[in-house]
Amino acid sequence: MPDYIPEPFRIKMVEPIKRLDRAQRESALKRAHYNLFNIRSDEVFIDLLTDSGTGAMSQAQWAAMLEGDEAYAGSRSYLHLKDVMEEIFGFEHFVPTHQGRAAENILTAIALKEGQFVPSNMHFDTTEGNIRARGGIPVNLVNQIAYDPQAETDFKGNMDLEALENFIQEKGIENIPFGMITITNNAGGGQPVSFENLKAVSKIYRSHKIPFIIDACRFAENSYFIKMREEGFADKSTLEIAQQIFKLADGATMSAKKDALVNIGGFLALNDSKWFDQVRNELILREGFITYGGLAGRDLDAIAVGLKEGLQEDYLEYRLGQTAYLGNLLSEMGVPIMQPPGAHAIYLDAAALLPHLSREELPGQSLSVALYREGGIRGIELGTVAFGVEDEESGETIYPKLEMVRLALPRRMYTQSHLDFVASILEKIKDNASDIRAMEITRAPKLMRHFTAQFGFQ
Repeated sequence: MPDYIPEPFRIKMVEPIKRLDRAQRESALKRAHYNLFNIRSDEVFIDLLTDSGTGAMSQAQWAAMLEGDEAYAGSRSYLHLKDVMEEIFGFEHFVPTHQGRAAENILTAIALKEGQFVPSNMHFDTTEGNIRARGGIPVNLVNQIAYDPQAETDFKGNMDLEALENFIQEKGIENIPFGMITITNNAGGGQPVSFENLKAVSKIYRSHKIPFIIDACRFAENSYFIKMREEGFADKSTLEIAQQIFKLADGATMSAKKDALVNIGGFLALNDSKWFDQVRNELILREGFITYGGLAGRDLDAIAVGLKEGLQEDYLEYRLGQTAYLGNLLSEMGVPIMQPPGAHAIYLDAAALLPHLSREELPGQSLSVALYREGGIRGIELGTVAFGVEDEESGETIYPKLEMVRLALPRRMYTQSHLDFVASILEKIKDNASDIRAMEITRAPKLMRHFTAQFGFQ
């Protein structure tokens, strides 16, 4: 049995949850058209759909919220957040947004033209969706080892540097308005990016005068991976590592609902003053005034506290340890997962677990449905449904290289017994995998279809 690291906190308030019986879960699935996003939260026993905005805030965050300044302009809460932003990220300018996708929306609105390309290691769903919605083309240039779930390497989220350089030479800098990298690499199993790789990516972008934007949703977790795994960083604090990371970039987008440990919020930060003038105009049109950006003052205060708490090393040791515990437990049971376990989630290898289902039979969606049916556990498909795209010429589906189901662990929420229960349900599914049926999409929008698509069994 793997070791479970003790939580560096104690529980002060509880939220009741209940497990519906199998017939009730079947009924819920049918009503939801087999899309787990449509399942009501009170019908879910263990909710691993996302780690975004679903964690537990601390007593310090709740206390800060009580002191929130709700002034329309120039509130104290904004100034508190501004001080923390300067300390950690160091960019010249920033605006708060209601979440990360709003920051992506504003960035693509001011910088991206139809037909242009945006390279990254791997874009996640809302980033990819915002790029495509503007007529842009998202491009993933992660190292190829990222597509081998069983390969063990410390920094599986690294960008393929040669591929990035060749891509820029092929497409031309005039067709690349900005370049990105996601830390940790969510679409590729929550895998970290090394500082060495970040430094090299920055050098390539800057040598071509291409603005370098970091998707910073899980920057604290990535910083802790660097501290634990990369030579020369063991004696540095996670704050110092984060500061060094962002000195390499020209800006960042972030959903604060991840490593800032809050239920809502985000930001867009930049060094370029001309871009920032446009950002402010877009923000006022879409979100709100530049000192609140679609958030209440109390939310700004909660983010300010959470950004510092998210860098605490005893918390990060527990955070990574909890995920490793579940990953190692599943591996001992023979359940195939993305190796090594990341920080925020376990990624089930649906293609390996359900080899009798072809990609067009949606093994990831079938596994997600089976998890809920068997245990009331809600995860998310990150495979053909989420990232498959239709070829404009042939009309055929271009399948992603990975067919995963993500089990994202909300921060400071679930205990060891919850994770043991998840593992026991997955062991049962593994032992009866051949019984899981193929699925098909019966209705879906063009972009980001996994959020609202409807499904049925073939």
